[in-house]
Amino acid sequence: MQTQPDSTAVRVALWRALHVEVDPQPHVLEDTIGLRLVDPDEGWRRRPDMDPQFTCTFRASIVARARFIEDLVLDQRPPQYVILGAGLDTFAQRRPDTASHMRVFEVDRAGAQEWKRRRLMELGFGVPDWLRFVAVDFEKDDLWQRLAAAGFDATRPAVISMAGVSMYLTRDAILDTLRKIASLAPGSTLAMTFMLPIEMNEPEMRPMIEAAARGARASGTPFISFFAPDEMLALAREAGFREARHVSGGDLSARYFAGRTDGLQSSKAEELLVARA
Repeated sequence: MQTQPDSTAVRVALWRALHVEVDPQPHVLEDTIGLRLVDPDEGWRRRPDMDPQFTCTFRASIVARARFIEDLVLDQRPPQYVILGAGLDTFAQRRPDTASHMRVFEVDRAGAQEWKRRRLMELGFGVPDWLRFVAVDFEKDDLWQRLAAAGFDATRPAVISMAGVSMYLTRDAILDTLRKIASLAPGSTLAMTFMLPIEMNEPEMRPMIEAAARGARASGTPFISFFAPDEMLALAREAGFREARHVSGGDLSARYFAGRTDGLQSSKAEELLVARA
């Protein structure tokens, strides 16, 4: 069993910290806790995938999508918040004022969660009762049974976030997950990222996305699913959601990067579906 976070989760945590370190204020997301969890060697900033200029657009996209989902949670303040593929998410540690008034379910691999639990204890954050780690093998386990066993109440509304996950799943697996979320208590909301087909991206972004796809394939976690926005909206309607909308990279840039002079803009590589049960 792999007892450490995925390399993708580590990269996302470091990009979030890099945003605070190298980008001028105001910061879209203030998160250096992930960096503390990872505790990388001193040379991490010299990694090729941490080059401030090369990663500018990816870094902007990562912090914008995280901020958007958190804004959604803070606006709705649901009794339950489920983070699918939680990785090194730090909402519970950064926003305990809000998180402590709900149940937060972090869903990920057992080994990665054991590692994260240990690091949270070592850093003094602890794991309060309202934070539930739900160990799931997405290929084998019944997610909803595992959530129920951890205290999730399907009769109460929830916000479900699924960021950076759908590209690794088949269309059928995504549709099955969407159908289950659409059947949750009325008012439940899904915020899910999805990758656009590479040809729908700006020409200057395509080599970087292709390189990311090659890296994912080489690490044994290939990108499987890509969707045009209308295809994703149709999938949400097929799953049974009452409402569904597409939030583009341009929407995120207008919301979080308007008026900036540092060039930060969210890319179109990965966009958002927001759907309401």
